[in-house]
Amino acid sequence: MRLYSDAALAKILDKEIFHQISDVADHLGVECYVVGGYVRDIFLERPSDDIDVVVVGSGIQVASELKKMLGKRAHLSVFRNFGTAQVKFHDMEIEFVGARKESYSHDSRKPIVENGTLEDDQNRRDFTINAMAICLNKSRFGELVDPFNGIADLQDGIIATPLDPEITFSDDPLRMMRCIRFATQLNFQIEGETFRALENMADRIKIVSGERIEVELNKIMMAPHPSIGFEYLQRSGLLQRVLPELAALDIVEKRDGRAHKNNFYHTLEVLENVIANSQQPTTNGLWLRWAALLHDIGKTKTKRWEPKAGWTFHNHNFIGAKMVPDIFRRLKLPMGAEMRYVQKLVDLHMRPIAIADEEVTDSAVRRLLNDAGEDIDDLMTLCEADITSKNEVRKQLFLENFRMVREKLADLKEKDYKRLLQPVIDGNEIMELFHLQPSREVGVLKQYLKDAVLDNKVENEREPLMRLLMEKAKSMGLI
Repeated sequence: MRLYSDAALAKILDKEIFHQISDVADHLGVECYVVGGYVRDIFLERPSDDIDVVVVGSGIQVASELKKMLGKRAHLSVFRNFGTAQVKFHDMEIEFVGARKESYSHDSRKPIVENGTLEDDQNRRDFTINAMAICLNKSRFGELVDPFNGIADLQDGIIATPLDPEITFSDDPLRMMRCIRFATQLNFQIEGETFRALENMADRIKIVSGERIEVELNKIMMAPHPSIGFEYLQRSGLLQRVLPELAALDIVEKRDGRAHKNNFYHTLEVLENVIANSQQPTTNGLWLRWAALLHDIGKTKTKRWEPKAGWTFHNHNFIGAKMVPDIFRRLKLPMGAEMRYVQKLVDLHMRPIAIADEEVTDSAVRRLLNDAGEDIDDLMTLCEADITSKNEVRKQLFLENFRMVREKLADLKEKDYKRLLQPVIDGNEIMELFHLQPSREVGVLKQYLKDAVLDNKVENEREPLMRLLMEKAKSMGLI
């Protein structure tokens, strides 16, 4: 991280837009500051076009005057209920708000807002690294105002609150999620007193809406190393409140000297492997990560001790897939194609492993491709990430067999697998041939042909399939 003098900051802010804001503020006789994330990102040398400006006075008035100065090239939006305004200009979005102080009631995140000073406004900020301000008035242009020494915390890689963290988190419990999100995105440590406040205030997260939690979870999920965030969520007790099914995996039971692995930390390892092995960005990047996070979610419900086999988790993929819709609904995640994609990968994630653990047959690969469809590559990425065995010989055997599975899949896809795997005789033709209505018999005949094609017993051509169909129909007494 680079440190800058006030003169150097003035140079960084030597963009026409900042001088135009400065002209407006001086003309109106108000103090004006760039604040928050934009200032933080200057020191972190991260590009940002989202600019927050605090005015000791009316932010709406400054925004309106700036719009007049910029003319038709700028677009102004005013939100009088919140005392804010936004100016969109080229690729920049500039938010204006009047300096304010806030107070909270115990049962709500919505503050009582009053006009305030710059000091009041910095006191209400969530973290020290977001509480820095740079003056835009001409007489002090580029001057850094940093009452909580956010610069030092940036240098040390620390997330801390400006004031008492328990009060900060009690006032607005969403800040607990934001605390962990920033620590994850920036790979910073959470300061000790701040972390203890997370533990003490974790139950307050209950007053935060699922929609707001979803936003923060997805930002954690899309960080370079989301496992940092999920470990913080677990250690603080927040995960038990927002995703208890995942938190429940953090246990190791031992019986007769045999223990199973910690499936919570295994899950985080799989999540990191998926990120390392997948080509980003992809359309399903976020949802592939969710599939990795939830792939073993059914293990708590399916865990059994069997004296001969030891600890087992039979059908955990099937049970986990059934749990996915309720988790998505509670977290306000989308219930459409995204949920169905995650559910499918959770359900199928054991199939390639089962194939790779035995002889890799054409029939098994055909059935896998038929069930996974367009999501087969993501499923294979998840399954390869799931091989976290410390036994290197066994791990290499799996990975070699996965390579063979991938080769067979590539061969099938090259030959147009949709045409290869869907019997050329469909249900409508079966009903017409045997004068049947939709019924169990039609389903049995369709599945019989489907199995023959998937098992490669016959070519997917009309004549051999018709012979099979007639034989099966005769055995069922239909002809």
